Amino acid sequence: MLDVGRTLRCVFISTEAVLGEEVKNVVGVVGGTVSFHPTKVNLPVTSITWKHVSLSTVNAIEWDVDDGVIIPNQRFKDITTLDEKIGQITITNLKVEHSGEYTIDINSKQQGQRFSLEVMERVPKPKITVEESSNPDVVYLICEYSGTIIWKNSAGETLEGNKNHKPGEFITVKNTRNPENYYTCTLENAVSEETSEPVYERDLFKE
Repeated sequence: MLDVGRTLRCVFISTEAVLGEEVKNVVGVVGGTVSFHPTKVNLPVTSITWKHVSLSTVNAIEWDVDDGVIIPNQRFKDITTLDEKIGQITITNLKVEHSGEYTIDINSKQQGQRFSLEVMERVPKPKITVEESSNPDVVYLICEYSGTIIWKNSAGETLEGNKNHKPGEFITVKNTRNPENYYTCTLENAVSEETSEPVYERDLFKE
């Protein structure tokens, strides 16, 4: 089984214009935190509503100066805060279900900004499995994953993997008679990276 790796938190933002709107694409990690805020806030501010658009549209969090109370949607309760002075929303303990688009209404008027959030799971820590061949001086190392896999040897060289019949890749390793040689596989996505424990040649080929 694959082990869950250490916590990593990373957010990448890019900006593009679509139909006159400013769109920010954000990648968040499960369990991490993101914040969105409008570029400009015209005073006085009497109401703020952040909307989350996924399969449906809900008010993620809203505030009205007359009530003076910040009201989060049940999906965002206890993990979402709002700074009514600058209009910033902060979401903690992210889940995949928080993916989608976020827009903000100030004083009942939608602002010209959209935030597109994709929340991703961290990659697991990979475990290399060994498959023997008919040649006693050749084995296959297998790393199972559906995304990016990077193989390296003890010299720091990147090795080219071959597609496995299951999601993942394998490399062919030949016996060099150097027991200190080793191999690792690294999994990557936009928010995290994990590397397997090294597999040494001394454990692959028994004299």
